[in-house]
Amino acid sequence: MAIDMDGIRSTLNDLIETCKDSEKGYRTAAENVKDPQTRSLFLNYARQRAEFASELQTEIAQIGGEPAKSGSPAGAIHRVWVDLKSALVGNHDHAILEEAERSEDAIVKNYREALSKLSEDLPADLRGVVEMQYRVIERTHGSVRSLRDSSRKAELPMAGLV
Repeated sequence: MAIDMDGIRSTLNDLIETCKDSEKGYRTAAENVKDPQTRSLFLNYARQRAEFASELQTEIAQIGGEPAKSGSPAGAIHRVWVDLKSALVGNHDHAILEEAERSEDAIVKNYREALSKLSEDLPADLRGVVEMQYRVIERTHGSVRSLRDSSRKAELPMAGLV
């Protein structure tokens, strides 16, 4: 069976858009979160996603494709929702962490689907790049989930003080 290079380029461009959306989302979250450590962490995640997008853009160019240069319209809409939700709930870090964790769910899903879709066609070196990014994204997802859960516990009213 012939390798579907158009399909590979399309799927990788979807991942680029995912990474660009994530980068912008983390920058937006960093602007709205109050905790300086979380802000710093979100800025690091934003840089990480920019690097991932750049790596994938290089890979697409090497296989003769035109790499995506920006995020998706859906990603822009999600950032507007995060901004609105932050404004409505008074910029509570927990609400921002909930949105970040929800976004990480979607990113993990996108990478998992890309790897599944490309399992047979993806050249080994390119598969290695996507798998490495996926593993890092899974770890990031776990970290964001832990932060969200910790912030939930911190925001719960202390029992017996009322």
